[in-house]
Amino acid sequence: MGKLLIVGTVAFDAIETPFGKTDKILGGAATYIGLSASYFNLDSGLISVVGGDFPEEYLQLLRDKKMDLSGVEVVKDGKTFFWSGRYNYNLNTRDTLITDLNVLADFKPVVPDHFTDCGFLMLGNLHPAVQMSVINQIPKRPKLVVLDTMNFWMDNTLDELMEVIEKVDVITINDEEARQLSGEYSLVRAAQKIHKMGPKFVVIKKGEHGALLFNNGDVFFAPALPLEEVFDPTGAGDTFAGGFIGYLASTHDISFENMKRAIIYGSNFASFCVEKFGAERMFDLSQEEIQRRLKQFKQLTQFEIELTH
Repeated sequence: MGKLLIVGTVAFDAIETPFGKTDKILGGAATYIGLSASYFNLDSGLISVVGGDFPEEYLQLLRDKKMDLSGVEVVKDGKTFFWSGRYNYNLNTRDTLITDLNVLADFKPVVPDHFTDCGFLMLGNLHPAVQMSVINQIPKRPKLVVLDTMNFWMDNTLDELMEVIEKVDVITINDEEARQLSGEYSLVRAAQKIHKMGPKFVVIKKGEHGALLFNNGDVFFAPALPLEEVFDPTGAGDTFAGGFIGYLASTHDISFENMKRAIIYGSNFASFCVEKFGAERMFDLSQEEIQRRLKQFKQLTQFEIELTH
């Protein structure tokens, strides 16, 4: 059984889209990554921090999905990280309305002893200092270290972020962030530059336009599934990352060929995530639904063509 350690936020989100709005609901990068990875037969643990205001029922929901929460610190007299955002009609752009770091501001992660030998490490979107602290607590380098980050850290903590990037095998960022990090408009050139920063594999997410995987001159593109209804894209990128590393950890194969399949699995889970507000859709997927949609991805991407010499 693959052992996967996930670092990231477990949080409250309040979301507004053209299709409705929510009060505070369960969110956070680690939540989405963990839920997506829970559909594989893995020994998964989360590292995060919440306040005393975080409902026990939410923690139990995560435990029920077979997540080890011994690395989740509860600060009794603190408040949980809170993010609020509003999406525009095309759902590809959003405005952040509130970001309250709360207990996250002083978070010092502690890796539980039984996860210091994890084979797979997923560094969810978080302060690079927290990500580096976790890397430094793991004595033997995991088989695969995947990093997800965002433009906020590029704007505010670039030097620390670059140190983390140097130590990872895979980075997953969106197209806008890839351009910012590399200073290149062409995503092919951007990936080449980011590759030189440390990661062997660069995954560039393009939202409803799919995802690109780069490795040593090889490129793979996976489309996003065209959906009739998209309610809320919050957490889709984290859900993608969870499906991606979940599949790799379950197969123990980190070749470029297998990463192609992992990209499809990630895209598959992300397509479910956006169908309801928050993480709601990710709690009760059936294997039948997952397989049926994988078949749709296969039909979308497979074709026969005769090449003339």
